[in-house]
Amino acid sequence: MTSSPAPRGRPRDERSHAAIVTAAAELVAEVGYDATSINAVAARAGVGKDTVYRRWSGKAELVYEAVFTVTDTAPVPDTGTIENDVTVLVQGLVDEFSTPAAAAALPGVLADFAADPALRDRIRATFLMPAKERLLSVFGRAAERGETVAAVPADLLLDTLVGAVFFHLGILGERPDRELAQRIAALVTKGIETR
Repeated sequence: MTSSPAPRGRPRDERSHAAIVTAAAELVAEVGYDATSINAVAARAGVGKDTVYRRWSGKAELVYEAVFTVTDTAPVPDTGTIENDVTVLVQGLVDEFSTPAAAAALPGVLADFAADPALRDRIRATFLMPAKERLLSVFGRAAERGETVAAVPADLLLDTLVGAVFFHLGILGERPDRELAQRIAALVTKGIETR
């Protein structure tokens, strides 16, 4: 049996991490994605730019975490029905995509993703897995209650939920009404319910 090597360097300071993420979201909302730089984020967060680069590969990865992963830290909903649970999840996405930081970040982040397949892979592995795990938890409970088929295609459903919100708010620029999350959730859950 081999033991894993001890981590190099100092342990990660969660306060610095939070300060960096907050600074990135604020700067993107204030000056836009293109004008946001790692140097500016580091200065606002009160850390050296090396501290930023130890945690993120660059601006796109940092901004993605700062702006588009807020819902990943919310408690997994357990309302008692799949439709209501998915509505809560989608409402979190609607709220996230409705922020000034999201509107400012989206075009630049998408351009960087298109130009860098390795970045897309890191985002998928690092940030999209928690969202998928949240969905799997919701769908697992729904299957136990007999609301859905046992084998729910979580990746496709996650893409569908995020895609609907992204297209409605990010591409069309529509302002979300109060029922948007419920309507999206109802459409998606109808497709996976038991018949």
